[in-house]
Amino acid sequence: MKRANQQKGKKGAFVYALKILVLLCASLLICLTTYAVYLTKKAETAADKAYEEIEDREKSEKRETAVEPTQDNVSILFIGVDDSENRQEAGLGNPRSDALLLATLNQEARTVKLVSIPRDSFVYVPYLNYKDKITHAHAFGGTLATIETVEELFDIPVDYYVKMNFNAFIDVVDAVGGIDIEVPYDRLELDENDQRTIQLREGFHTLDGREALALARTRYLDSDIERGKRQQEILKAIAKKAANITSIGSYGAIIDAVGANMKTDMTFEEMKSFFAYLIGGIPQIDTLTLDGQNGSNPATGAYIWELDQQHLIETQNILKSHLGLIEDSSNLSGVNPSESASPSEIE
Repeated sequence: MKRANQQKGKKGAFVYALKILVLLCASLLICLTTYAVYLTKKAETAADKAYEEIEDREKSEKRETAVEPTQDNVSILFIGVDDSENRQEAGLGNPRSDALLLATLNQEARTVKLVSIPRDSFVYVPYLNYKDKITHAHAFGGTLATIETVEELFDIPVDYYVKMNFNAFIDVVDAVGGIDIEVPYDRLELDENDQRTIQLREGFHTLDGREALALARTRYLDSDIERGKRQQEILKAIAKKAANITSIGSYGAIIDAVGANMKTDMTFEEMKSFFAYLIGGIPQIDTLTLDGQNGSNPATGAYIWELDQQHLIETQNILKSHLGLIEDSSNLSGVNPSESASPSEIE
């Protein structure tokens, strides 16, 4: 009888423990679900805050109809700008674009082409109706002028833009826990307020947001082509870390980072549609650069990057093919940077 009571007691204790475990699991599930809903609402609020439609531009003029991200191949222009405290205090107008990268996304292949556009590229700027450095398009005409210039350069539609300032970049990198990347040199670099306070060390390192920004911005060590390649590698490193985030809190930090410091013409629903490219891991990202040579502006004598026209046509065809605008140009190999490019010391 005593033994039976002991067994009954053990069984009761087991059932009680099981109930506690189920209760804890249910509570955890409720908490996670609640937090997921919270993050979704938070992301939607941040997206609404970041949304900035360009007036009278429902779609690219190079499109007959507006694109649907879940069905169509699309292009996204990433614009990095310097709107630091120093610029604001000086009462300066639109900043120049500090970084320009154009991504084309192929829906069927789940691949991305990423081309870096040197900021000193000497191109036709429709807003100005003459040729100038592409970085000046944003200074004179803002986002729309930059988009129109890139469309003119590659003869393809720009479907969306994402514009981020330095603070957004720093906060995003910090939110994903830093990026793992090869630093090619030892150098004291400029911070987000143009103060030389960031010490970079040669070798493979995990960089925080401010260090990653300094690496992305440096111009005078080699060339704009090499600078563009570094920016591409940094973007890929960020994407890799973002796709492997394990901390739920990190998602909230990323949302906070972009909400206050990013502008885009993507709606929240359109943003969510791009998550399909992350299913199964980071998609294949092919990087392209624009070959050319150092030159000077005929009108002002200022330094410019003269694009190699044949090379530009090849790049145009690669992007058009990837967007499905022309027949496949896969026989065209990736675009290689000029081996003869020398440092640009002139703004």
